[in-house]
Amino acid sequence: MSDHSVRTVWARGGRPFRYEEYAREHETFFEGGAGVELSAAKAYRGDPKLPNPEELLVAALSSCHMLSFLAIACKRGFVVDAYEDRAVGTLARGSDGKLAITRCVLRPHVRFEGPIDRAQLDALHDEAHHACFIASSVKTHVTVEVLPDEAS
Repeated sequence: MSDHSVRTVWARGGRPFRYEEYAREHETFFEGGAGVELSAAKAYRGDPKLPNPEELLVAALSSCHMLSFLAIACKRGFVVDAYEDRAVGTLARGSDGKLAITRCVLRPHVRFEGPIDRAQLDALHDEAHHACFIASSVKTHVTVEVLPDEAS
């Protein structure tokens, strides 16, 4: 249906390439040209002031749910005035023993122009969850393709 490309760039920058010392900061650029500086999580010697891949996954889940929710609410005739989510992802060992974001809790707070009852709100969030591309993708098969000119 569609491809979504990013370019991630890192350089040693003259620092020693030892686990305790190499830089974790890097940049990722998106199709439209926007870029974001990232790092590893603080627990993995990253810069805690910068977003990390784990946070990006939680952000993607939160953002996708919100966008799905807004589209569904609009199509159902509800007017949303504001939406805020305070999502939390938990990094833990999965059933296979590997570290993974094993749980993500979305905590959206939505303000509507008019009245809405709890059953309607719950139904909108349930439909949004099932429509969210990212929530449907979290066990995505990842393939690494090493380009021939990169092998030495």
